[in-house]
Amino acid sequence: MSTEDSSDSLRLSILGMRCAGCVSSVESALKTVIGVTSVTVNFADHTAYVKGIAAPEALTRALKEAGYDAAVMEGLEDPSEQEEQELQRYRHLMKKASVAAAFGLSLMLSEHFGWLPEIGSKAGLWFWPEIALITLSILTYSGWHFYSGAYNSLMLKQANMDTLIALGTGSAWLYSCIVIDYYDTLPSLAKHAYFEAAVMILAFINLGTGLETLARGKTSSAIRQLIGLQPRTARVIRNGVELDIPIEQVGLGETLKVRPGEKIAVDGVLLEGHSTVDESMLTGESLPVEKMPGFEVVAGTMNQSGSFLFTATRIGRDTALAQIIKSVRDAQSSKPEIARLADKISSVFVPAVVATSALSFFIWYVFGPEPSLGYAFVTSMTVLVIACPCALGLATPISVMVAVGRAAQSGILIRKGEALQTAGKLTCLILDKTGTVTEGKPTVATIEALGDFSENQVLQLAASIEAGSEHPLAASILSAAKSKELKLDKVTKFEAIAGHGVTAHINEQSVFFGNTTLMEEKDIAFAQYNSRLETLSKLGQTPMLLAVDDKIIGIIAVADPIKKDSARAVQILQNQGIRILMVTGDNSITAEAIAKQAGISEIRAQVLPQDKAAIVKELQITGEVVGMVGDGINDAPALAQADVGFAIGTGTDVAIESADVVILQGSLLKIPEAIALSKATVINIKQNLLGAFFYNTISIPVAAGLLYPLFGVLLNPMIAGAAMAMSSVTVVTNANRLRWTKFGDNNK
Repeated sequence: MSTEDSSDSLRLSILGMRCAGCVSSVESALKTVIGVTSVTVNFADHTAYVKGIAAPEALTRALKEAGYDAAVMEGLEDPSEQEEQELQRYRHLMKKASVAAAFGLSLMLSEHFGWLPEIGSKAGLWFWPEIALITLSILTYSGWHFYSGAYNSLMLKQANMDTLIALGTGSAWLYSCIVIDYYDTLPSLAKHAYFEAAVMILAFINLGTGLETLARGKTSSAIRQLIGLQPRTARVIRNGVELDIPIEQVGLGETLKVRPGEKIAVDGVLLEGHSTVDESMLTGESLPVEKMPGFEVVAGTMNQSGSFLFTATRIGRDTALAQIIKSVRDAQSSKPEIARLADKISSVFVPAVVATSALSFFIWYVFGPEPSLGYAFVTSMTVLVIACPCALGLATPISVMVAVGRAAQSGILIRKGEALQTAGKLTCLILDKTGTVTEGKPTVATIEALGDFSENQVLQLAASIEAGSEHPLAASILSAAKSKELKLDKVTKFEAIAGHGVTAHINEQSVFFGNTTLMEEKDIAFAQYNSRLETLSKLGQTPMLLAVDDKIIGIIAVADPIKKDSARAVQILQNQGIRILMVTGDNSITAEAIAKQAGISEIRAQVLPQDKAAIVKELQITGEVVGMVGDGINDAPALAQADVGFAIGTGTDVAIESADVVILQGSLLKIPEAIALSKATVINIKQNLLGAFFYNTISIPVAAGLLYPLFGVLLNPMIAGAAMAMSSVTVVTNANRLRWTKFGDNNK
């Protein structure tokens, strides 16, 4: 499902989903509601995203009729409440498993040691009917959710895990009752009751489901931690009075106060004060970030040393934290291509198993040894019990959930689940220059004074004349002058000449500041400095000449410095066998200089933003799997065209719709980490799918009695129940390994 934040999207929490077959039941039920345009169900966290104009009441009513309880999830729900619900479900399942196991084990041991009367004996005439009633009560208590689920599925003309369990345990109890009632007419070898098998199957399945619930709860730890960052109250200043109010009551434009050690309640801009803020949970950056008036602060981050006032600019679902949580959830719910095969198989799996069970019964009854009825019953029941597709249904979504959460904790926001599968296949990566390889903030790199002038005098004159300019490079010169506490002179007759520079009068002198074209226009000789200007250009700097009257008195060069970790990131990517290409709209001399510093050999310079997408397409035509890394604004067409688009952003700029992955922290080192995570996730999914396929491929023939002609071995239905339950636990446990896996060489 797409991640657009629209009012016509709802997220539902669904109670009663117990297997992959439930996914199609839930989807079918929701799609019958008028106004629903699309449905995405996530079996791993028991939620559904519904898009359309349907009323929430109609959606929950449709699910109720299909046998599921549902509730609309809104805002940043309290993670402790969700954890408590999961814990209560776990305890409830463990209690059901314990009751069934206690009775089943007692019955098994008693039969094994010969403590029970024979079914056809005088004592057995009253004993075994009572055992049948006790078994029925335990089946009702420990397995009612399976039987009711099977009934609801039958009413919808569908089948799921509940169908298999209900048929398996129900037929075991019914067959055992027939043995009691018709004991004298049955062959001697068929005179065996399976009461203990019925309850032990439920014991194992409830145990497995409980353990799965416990393990699955850990997969959303990243979401819970992010939600937990949101404070419940905020301190606002209204009419000069400080008030602590619920976070929901904070309005746009309000002034809030944050003290040392407090969490920031909403997004905003500092008005007054100075502090450092820990943004590690949102960006993955461990170092605190200094905040001064005019700087942005983000909801959920932790204030450290000082107190400050800020004005609220984004509240509620518009905060960066809320957007991150929404993007993570959307990605966790999306389905990579690899998941579709499992979905298709799961949708027809249960009916196929029921057919296999019936075929097994027929073959054993017609061709099997005596008592053929007993063998037919045992094999058909075992096939039903062992073949649950839970592991198959969990294989992909559980790995996606863990991986997306793991990435979020590292400051990598995966917005589309498909990127998890594709990023690991990249063969070529295109890097934008400004703001991606470089800092994106031009600074004064060189000041050279000529003649009798000092560097400070040159900078003072340049800053004075640039004070009235709107050119992007002017800010870097003014910032340099401010850092040196230089006092600016009064400027008159200011004129900006587009593409050339600026002129003005300062202290009754004509001052010119710009490129060589400006100097040529003003007949100011500069040929003797050409060599120096060329050298600075080759270093990736943009040199400008400063002249007073008709004489050059200084050279100031501005550069956009390369990020400190760009070269290392490029080296890691190249070591992974990925072709690196830098594409920029800057001139070739500057581009070559930056590329050389970053260790990039292939560049495309003077490229217009709209032409970047054409370069991506050109590489794709040659067979490359292309990733694009940019700032998500000018590079949007290229990001959308690429197989995987990586947007370099900050914690407050996460809604970059054209990107598949957003790097909250600006470091390129997160790119190889995301690629390594992609590879690990795909391997994990394949392990899960292979394990689930292998389990069902091997277990069903064995359950049907394939080994009996060769080795005289039949699988016990109770062992089948335990194996089925443990297969799901194994898949969830394997997926959770991603939470602790280290990715790349740059982990902190």
